[in-house]
Amino acid sequence: MFENLTDRLSQTLRQVTGKAKLTEDNIKDTLREVRMALLEADVALPVVKDFVNRIKERAVGTEVSRSLTPGQAFVKIVQAELEEMMGAANEELTLNVTPPAVILMAGLQGAGKTTTAGKLAKFLKERKKKTVMVVSADVYRPAAIKQLETLANDIGVTFFPSDISQKPVAIAEAAIKEAKLKFIDVVILDTAGRLHIDAEMMGEIQALHAAVKPAETLFVVDAMTGQDAANTAKAFGDALPLTGVILTKVDGDARGGAALSVRAITGKPIKFIGMGEKSEALEPFHPDRIASRILGMGDVLSLIEQAEQTLDKDKADKLAKKLKKGKGFDLEDFRDQLQQMKSMGGLGGLMDKLPTMGGVNLSQMGNAQTVAEKQFKQMEAIINSMTPAERRDPDLISGSRKRRIALGSGTQVQDIGRLIKQHKQMQKMMKKFSAKGGMAKMMRGMGGMLPGGGMPRM
Repeated sequence: MFENLTDRLSQTLRQVTGKAKLTEDNIKDTLREVRMALLEADVALPVVKDFVNRIKERAVGTEVSRSLTPGQAFVKIVQAELEEMMGAANEELTLNVTPPAVILMAGLQGAGKTTTAGKLAKFLKERKKKTVMVVSADVYRPAAIKQLETLANDIGVTFFPSDISQKPVAIAEAAIKEAKLKFIDVVILDTAGRLHIDAEMMGEIQALHAAVKPAETLFVVDAMTGQDAANTAKAFGDALPLTGVILTKVDGDARGGAALSVRAITGKPIKFIGMGEKSEALEPFHPDRIASRILGMGDVLSLIEQAEQTLDKDKADKLAKKLKKGKGFDLEDFRDQLQQMKSMGGLGGLMDKLPTMGGVNLSQMGNAQTVAEKQFKQMEAIINSMTPAERRDPDLISGSRKRRIALGSGTQVQDIGRLIKQHKQMQKMMKKFSAKGGMAKMMRGMGGMLPGGGMPRM
């Protein structure tokens, strides 16, 4: 996410950070680079012009000249303006209405409305402790109704059945009536999409909106369409009183133009971003954290939140107690660490939120991530091919056992030896941490996915 933009801006701002004095000339050069980086990221031209002008006004004023570190002050201005462009702060869903609160999902076909309706239902159920009903008013695509039913069953929320013989308004009204009887907090209404904006589609969704009077009207848009995402959002915003935007497929958008343009063009806040296909891959949109990611400063707050939601605290505490008693860190524990990392979206999901190291090219890092992900899968396969006794005591693994494990995991004998060596190194690290009494703290704070504060050497 934002790889290209982060690469360009990081390089540009690194040149100015160490300057003892900022003049109009060196600010001018930096701003030209910032402008080019944003245009290449497919940010809308009027948004870029406004952004650059605001930075220039603040940078050539007293704000920078009075600072002891003008270069750093300039970077702070860029960060603040990025946050302002994207909406200053996260805007939560407004659900404080007489139940059920109706959330109407609008958008073009293929933007990911139905999948997002499922993700939002899971988010509200697990994070906001709401009872949720999902219903599809897409009478043109029977597959969309079936898809929503499958998602509802997987997530464990109520599904209200509908079929193509019904009218969208009748479906919505019946669902709300049922939700009232069942004391359901939130009804998520999935609507029909089209391949392009047309008068008939807008008329239908306007009638639906008037009938159900939703608490939230969310426009779902594919981030990978760049500037078009912002323009489509504006067209929907002109037809409907939108309350917010959900950007989908953000993990596939290396440019980030949509995230930077949507708020400025529509005036509507981005409330969520979709970061993958899994049902939990929906994150509240925090402009300050996204600005930090774009500038290569990472997003540690989101990483901690993700760790708290996805990691098994009982396992972490159990391991901490085990190590305190002097029992070793065995291969079962090693496998648990790999699985915990996977539950947080693997290396890619973690690296996206960690600060980038000075001078490191993100696209090269992406290649390293791919190699590391493959090695992690291989390590898990090797451990799974061992007997419980071998996992508890790797010293049992003789040459003949290594051959058996290699055959079972589809690897080479030397791969087994390498894994055992890596495990021994991690065992030593764990001993140090348990001796210092910082093990439980480290496991909770870092989620246990980077034991010893770093990756196992590959």
